[in-house]
Amino acid sequence: MTGLTVAVLLAFAFAVTNGLHDASNAIATLVATRAASPRRAIVMASICNMIGPLLVGAAVADTIGGIVTIGTSAAVAVIGSGLAAAVAWNLFTWRLGLPSSSGHALVGGLVGAAVVEAGVHAVDWGGFDGWHPVGVVGTLAALAISPVLGGAAAWLVIRGIRRLLRRGTTRWHAPVHSGEWAMSAALAFSHGANDAQKSIGVIAALLLADGRTDALTSPLWATLACSVALTAGTALGGWSIIRTVGRGIYRIQPVDGLASQTSSAGVILGASLVGAPVSTTQVVASSVVGVGAGRRRWHHVRWATVRQMGLAWVITIPVTAALGGCAIGLVSWVS
Repeated sequence: MTGLTVAVLLAFAFAVTNGLHDASNAIATLVATRAASPRRAIVMASICNMIGPLLVGAAVADTIGGIVTIGTSAAVAVIGSGLAAAVAWNLFTWRLGLPSSSGHALVGGLVGAAVVEAGVHAVDWGGFDGWHPVGVVGTLAALAISPVLGGAAAWLVIRGIRRLLRRGTTRWHAPVHSGEWAMSAALAFSHGANDAQKSIGVIAALLLADGRTDALTSPLWATLACSVALTAGTALGGWSIIRTVGRGIYRIQPVDGLASQTSSAGVILGASLVGAPVSTTQVVASSVVGVGAGRRRWHHVRWATVRQMGLAWVITIPVTAALGGCAIGLVSWVS
């Protein structure tokens, strides 16, 4: 089995673990508020995850694919090592039921492997090209800004909904549940559009490094395969993560779920269109906190869980960078 084949398989494995983590967040509030059964929610999310990367452009894939700028001779090993680090971290945090950012894990793994192999100049540190994030700095900025936007948007949406329904009766229950379905579908669609593109971008970089293409573009088979892998992760189910997001941060009601889904879908879809890789985990979790703040129930937010998640987000990049560095070191030693 060639190095390229192993690296591509690792890209698919990353998509599966991404589905375990982030796709479960797309249905967390839908299931937690009992608007849908887990089985029906998974079927809906799987379909929308599949459609997302097929209909939205490849801007996110271009951003991820351009992070490593190492020579072609070592690029396959470096990217494969970065993917191995991200997959290992995703599986570890999934096992603990701890929502973590697959985007952070991938960036950390790629940077760690590239720096160990060829130094800091092997990484495109980047910034912004207009609204489009470039390289590591642009990606990290997008990952840092998106949870703030998710929380703020959820605060605004829940305040607006509560004002609209302040004299509401039980007649609103059915429309709210229908709205939850629609917004959860939109969230799953936007997740597919953003997160599947991360694996697609890595495969594009691998094919370019191996001389299979002459530009940072990915063939249709890679888009389809990554969509299927992401959907497989969703179908396997990250139930412990669903419990953490749906009930462990703030015990949400149906109207809260609607606000969380609406704000999260808007932020993630907008990020996908400008090519900004974001974390569905972070955006959804922050939106749940924003809902609690919008209801002025700060004391009902389980801050211990929020702190635990925040710690996981902070340490993800340094841990996966170290894992990526160790992985490329092992590859070099074996070779």
